[in-house]
Parts: sequence; structure tokens; C-alpha cells
Amino acid sequence: MTNSEHFTDVSDELKAYWEHLASDIRHHRELYYNSQPVISDAEFDRLFRALQELEKDHPELAEGGSPTAEVGAPPTASGAVDEVTFAPVQHVHRLYSLDNVFSTLELREWLERTPAPAYVTELKIDGVSIDLVYRDGELVSAATRGDGVTGENITPNARTIADIPQTISATKEYPIPALLEVRGEVFIGIEEFSDINADRVEGGRKPFANPRNAAAGSLRQKNPAETAKRNLSMICHGIGARDGWEPTSQYDAYTALAAWGFRVSPYTKRVSSVDEVIAHTEYWGEHRHDAAHEMDGLVVKVDDLAEQNDLGETSRAPRWAIAYKYPPEEVVTGLRDIRIGIGRTGRATTYAVLDPVLVAGSTVARATLHNPSEVHDKGVLIGDRVTIRKAGEVIPEVLGPVADVRDGSEKPFIFSTLCPECGTPLVQVKADDADWRCPNTRGCPGQLLARMTYLAGRTAFDIDVLGVSGIQDLIRSGVLADESELFDLGESDLLATSVFTTKSGRVNATGKSLLANLEEAKKVELWRVIVALSIRHVGPTAARALAARYGSLDAIRTASQEELARVDGVGATIAASLRAWFEVDWHRAIVDAWTSAGVRMEENEQESYPQVLDGLTVVVTGSLEDFTRDSAKEAIISRGGKAAGSVSKKTDYVVVGANAGSKETKARELGLRILDEDGFKTLLDTGSPEE
Repeated sequence: MTNSEHFTDVSDELKAYWEHLASDIRHHRELYYNSQPVISDAEFDRLFRALQELEKDHPELAEGGSPTAEVGAPPTASGAVDEVTFAPVQHVHRLYSLDNVFSTLELREWLERTPAPAYVTELKIDGVSIDLVYRDGELVSAATRGDGVTGENITPNARTIADIPQTISATKEYPIPALLEVRGEVFIGIEEFSDINADRVEGGRKPFANPRNAAAGSLRQKNPAETAKRNLSMICHGIGARDGWEPTSQYDAYTALAAWGFRVSPYTKRVSSVDEVIAHTEYWGEHRHDAAHEMDGLVVKVDDLAEQNDLGETSRAPRWAIAYKYPPEEVVTGLRDIRIGIGRTGRATTYAVLDPVLVAGSTVARATLHNPSEVHDKGVLIGDRVTIRKAGEVIPEVLGPVADVRDGSEKPFIFSTLCPECGTPLVQVKADDADWRCPNTRGCPGQLLARMTYLAGRTAFDIDVLGVSGIQDLIRSGVLADESELFDLGESDLLATSVFTTKSGRVNATGKSLLANLEEAKKVELWRVIVALSIRHVGPTAARALAARYGSLDAIRTASQEELARVDGVGATIAASLRAWFEVDWHRAIVDAWTSAGVRMEENEQESYPQVLDGLTVVVTGSLEDFTRDSAKEAIISRGGKAAGSVSKKTDYVVVGANAGSKETKARELGLRILDEDGFKTLLDTGSPEE
């Protein structure tokens, strides 16, 4: 029963009660934001919910304005967040992506490979992942997913989201855990998104492309008060580390989170058969626009957490969950032009310039055509009406022309074999290769722009103020011939630019920030430096493996192709690419120049370990006291070993902790070496489990 049910109409008594409740909420909110709270967060939440329930039954009470419609977080005294915001945060437990299936057949195959007594089905919210850490019931940090290992600190902005409790209170069934890591999705509701864009357009600002972009942009606001105005929502979709609480199932975990005051999805359902899973996916395929938020699929998870633990994860995704992606939305629009773009490794990519159109929740003005062969194969002409879609609802692509509506004004695309950026003749690596590349890797401004943009990104040096316009200015002004000169930049160099100088010809604040950012970038981890070199095929995963195995760029540089190929996560293709890259004089000059400028080219001493596990495969199962699942894997990899997720005859050691499950059983059946935690520590120290 709500408080409002004590009243039969909007009487003076009811109005007085509403005014008293609203006044209390405003008073306690002001105290809270001035760091002088006199009631707990839980009590404030109770008052706020009581007011919401009252207004739900009697909306006319709120016509003159209500705390439920006001900004949740006013500006701090300085009007900006403190210096820790957006700083790197290492997650307690690693966050993973999800593997996808795109048909009922593929989903059934996955379910058959992953049998379970029960599954949980959840809508895949089209929002921004967030990781929340609570210690003894208090929110201590909020971070973006980042690369799964490290995210960005967004705690001040997260505190403005009403769905994120500042504290959690114990219930009779659920005591407060000493540590609780909660995963969720931050999003903007469809109705709220429309209102936000209407306000932006009215104010002469550019509307957001879709609700997800609006949510992501809101979380990266430098002023939490501006984030609060966006009316962000958050729904929990998982748990990470926990101490003092161990649920038995995913569904039970959501029940506990709801009891603690977290918002969980009303669309989540526990089912017990393959047919029920399929029926649920079919239902939401027909009702996908009925949800209160954008959705891009249905997630299916094994419900039992012990089974999840046994199934484990691949390098990027859990084996116990899958995302079923619905057939993408398709639209028809005009094809204005077909152009060629040059990537950081020289690949020439054809793309369509379109009449902007809304597809699957975002505005699309360009779509890929991959290469000239695809343009020919699809038979598209410039001036056509074309059907486009988002493959997997992410990457826009041209499906083909609507040929019946052609009027004769359309014209064919003529592929130029000259690079559009530098005029160098494009080449095919192989005679029958569909891809063309610009061989002018050092001198092509398009490739340099793409490489510089990539190295300034978050997976490499993470240089915030070095955007596309700044990079273009540095190149066009002749300040940078290539990336080797980046860390030698000084104020005198920036005076030749326009982006980094004032009208009076002095270095501006952005230029000074760039120089400061470059000094900080010199300290990044070795694997990020490897990523920044734009070596073909070498992404973050391979870079981490190389840094852990060799400890320095010089060691990688001198290693043979055969040695590199044996590194877990590298292989023959990447090894060949590494060797080919280092054989180029100007590539080596980049490394030498960065080294001379003070860029870190080796792991810190505490990060580098003797490779005592080289050639060994180790499986860790169950719970260890001094290691999380991820830290155990990192410990193995950093010492040159392979951290496998499943037990086989090729496994050298199986480390068994509490509640190990089927992996321990299989290891004993195969007669493998089984270690306890102490034996694991000895193995890490010496390469042998014996003292």
C-alpha cells in the first residue's frame, strides 16, 4: 500500500503531505551535496520513492514542479570534477565481451553445445557498460569497461544516476558483502532521448545520433551537473568480484541486487528448455520496439554460477553466455558518391556517401563497400537508390541498388588506381587480391593521419588533446614528417601551427596540454607502445603477450620469427608481420627516436618476471585465496606460460581451489599433476611445484 492510498481525493491534507515530503527531499538533497547529510542514503531513497508513488497516483500534485523532475546533482563548488575523473581504473575482475549468433539455427547449436538445467534470458541493452565497486556497502568507484582490464574512472558522474545506489543496506535475506562488483548498462530511455534532442535542436546544437551515443557522451561530461541533466538510467546485468556473498545462480544474484536497491530488468526471464529460449527470442523479435530502451538482441546465460565457472571464458567472451542478434533493420536512401579512403596500413577502402538516414537507432551518412570488386559485384551506380543495413546492427553496409527506380542519370564508379591522398599508384599484394594498398607507407599523408589518430587513441598512448584536426595541422604545417618526431615536439614547433596557437602567435592552452600529455604518454605500459607502432595484425592481445614474454621492445626486435611464433597469442602470421616491420629502416627509426625522447620501451622491474613457465600449460579451477581468476591467468602469462581454460592431455598442471568442479574430476581421470595454492605459488617462483 502506498502512502497516497490513505487519501481518497486531492484534499488539503493530501496537498499538505505532498508539500512536506517534497520539502524534506529538497532539504536533505542540499545537505547531501554540501557533504553534510543527516540521514542515510537508504532513508533518502525511501523518501524519494514515497514521493514518486504519491505523484503516480495523483500527478496533479506535481504540476507546479517537483523534486522528482529536478536535476539530481548540482555542480560542485568548482563546477568541474576532480583530477581523478577519467583516470585509469583496473577492474577487480576482468570484463568480457559477448559472442554473437544471428540465426535460430546458430542459437540452437550453441544451446546444444552448452546444455544446462536453466537459462536466463535478458534484453541486450544498447547502452554503455559500467562497472561499480562497493566496499562494506559504500560505492567506492565507477568505471567504464575500457579494454576489459582497465577502464576510466567516472565515479562523480555515476553518482548522479538515480539507479545507482550510493550505499546498499542489508536485508534479512542478504547481508552486505565486504566487496561487491556490479556490472550494468547505462542508457537513455527512448522518450528521454527524444526530449534531449529536441532541446539540443532548439538551442542550435547538433542532436545526438542515437541514445547510446548520448549516454556515452553524458558519462564523459567534465561537469557532473551536466551529466545529471541527461536523466541517465542503469540496469544491472551481472556481477563480478564479491566477498561475503556467493549466490548460486544468475537469477538469484539479480534477486539480491534488487533487494539491495539496484534496478534489474523487468524483461529478464528464467527458462528451463531450449524451446523456451527460442520462444523468448521470437517474442522479442516481434516486440523489440516495445521495450523502454533501445535493444540490439537477446542475451542467453547459463543460470547456475558453478556451471558458469566450469565453462569459463575464451580470451574475449564467456562460454556460458551468447548474444542472439536480431535481423538488422534495412532502409533505402540515395547514394551520392563512392569514394576511396586510405587506412593506417595503406589499405584502400571504397565507401558510399549517402543521403543521411536513420538505421537501427543511429543516423548513417556513410557505408562500407569494402573494395572495388564489391562495388562491381553489387552493381551499384552513383546516383542510385540503395538498400543499406547495419551488419550486426553496428557496421553500415550497402546491400545493393533499387534498380527499378533508375532514371538514366546514374553513372558508374570508376576506380582510380592512384592513391587519393598522395597520388602514388595503388598496388595489389597478390595478383588476385581484391584489396588495393598504397605502398607509400611513410610519405602518404592519409596513412600518417590514420596512424597518428590510432596511436593517440585509448588503446595506445591515449593523448586526449591530439585529435584529427590537430594531427592534420601538424602534418600540413610541416611540423611532423612522420610519427618518429612526435615526442620531440616543443613550444617552438607548435608556433608553426594554427590549432595549437593563439591569434597573437603564442602557444595556446591546447598546445600546452598537448606537450604535457606527451610527457605522460612516455610512461605508458610497453604493450601500449607496441600497439602504437601500427604493426599489421598486432592488436592489444598480441601486444600484451609480447610484452609479457620479452619484457622489452629491443628483445622483441631481435627475436627470430620462429621464436615469436611460439608465443601464445602471437602465431605465424603476426610473427611474420613483426619481422617484416622491423626490417624497414624508417620503422626502426621511429623506435630509436621514441627511445631517445624517453618513451618507455621495457616493462618496469616489478612487472617483468623470469620466464619460468615457458612451454607449460596451466589450468586454474575453483576459488583461490590470494588470486582472482584474472590475476592467476596474468601470473601464468607474465612468466611465459599458457593459461588454458579447459583441461586436456596437453595440460601440464591443474591448480585446484575451493569448489573446483568438473575440471578437477577430469584432471584426475587423465592423471595430470594437480597443485594446491601453495604449490601454484612455488610453480610461479621456480617453474616447478617442488620446493
